[in-house]
Amino acid sequence: MSPVGDGVPADSVVDAGQGDLVVGEDGLARPRWAAGDPLLREYYDTEWGMPVRDERGVFERLSLEAFQSGLSWVTILRKRPAFREAFAGFEVDRVAAFGEADVERLLADARIVRNRAKITATLANARATIALRAGAGLAELVWSHRPERTPRPRTLAEVPTRSPESVALARDLKAHGFRFVGPTTAFALMEAIGIVDTHLVGSHRRGSSGLWPA
Repeated sequence: MSPVGDGVPADSVVDAGQGDLVVGEDGLARPRWAAGDPLLREYYDTEWGMPVRDERGVFERLSLEAFQSGLSWVTILRKRPAFREAFAGFEVDRVAAFGEADVERLLADARIVRNRAKITATLANARATIALRAGAGLAELVWSHRPERTPRPRTLAEVPTRSPESVALARDLKAHGFRFVGPTTAFALMEAIGIVDTHLVGSHRRGSSGLWPA
């Protein structure tokens, strides 16, 4: 997830004096995108950037990153309960068994993003995930691309949208039959599950994954 473009009302935060960091009423510093909307704030404070190492968890986040393409993250976040219901809780074996009737069902479900290419890619990615079980598995493959260092952005402009590791991860996933997994989507996944830490320096969440120093 790369929600940098999600804006917040100017009067909902107090400037922290550090550019893109703002201090909320609770006294904690967050980037502007996470400071206004309650849903984004909860996601930022409790989930974004925390390590996810299980197959279902990685598959769900990879799927949602693909659906986000061309949209704001808050749109996907608001629809996540519906996505989970529509895609059987992102249980890989159940999604892999979806057929054409399920595709038509999903295309008719106004609660999710009704994009045929993204829907069929999710089904294909579930099947590719099952195929990976013969080796390391999806989670281990994704985590194998963890870099030696993580970015240390002080402003939102300094937050990268891709990296050599995300380029390699996207190439690796595509070689295993995954779709909608370009370098930008791969980097957003790496941010979301803690492989890299792109919390702004000074944010109360910087270093919260325990994998990188604050």
